[in-house]
Amino acid sequence: MDNLLGARANESYFHITMLTEPLQIKPADEPAWPAEVDLILSAMEAAEGTQPERREHNRMPYRVRAELRLFSDLPGAGPWIIYTRDINERGLGFITPHRLPLGYGGWIEMTTPRGRKLRVHCTLFRCREAVKGWFDGALYFNREQHFFKTE
Repeated sequence: MDNLLGARANESYFHITMLTEPLQIKPADEPAWPAEVDLILSAMEAAEGTQPERREHNRMPYRVRAELRLFSDLPGAGPWIIYTRDINERGLGFITPHRLPLGYGGWIEMTTPRGRKLRVHCTLFRCREAVKGWFDGALYFNREQHFFKTE
């Protein structure tokens, strides 16, 4: 007989369920990339074309879902979910549905273009409302990440 957890079980005389096979736990699927994120990023990209570039260092488009943890977060709190916009060796731009506190340090976990998980210490230096319920942010890496060098 299979139980609710998908493991094979035997029932005893006392109606106690005993597992006869190891319980197989399947990790949760990665959350989907919300369509709303694509819409916001596309609109921001289109608006950029009308203004002169102010950055000293070019950034390349880089869109991944990432997790940000701040040193000021309460113990046991989950990560802040951000959606990256563009990147270079010194930092990245992103959008998020969260208003984040400026000037705080922490680390970001994201996937590299080669599919590896990367954890980088960083500092949040911008987070302003872009559209209702979404914030445009930027952070800089505490050490250059030459993996994302644009030149």
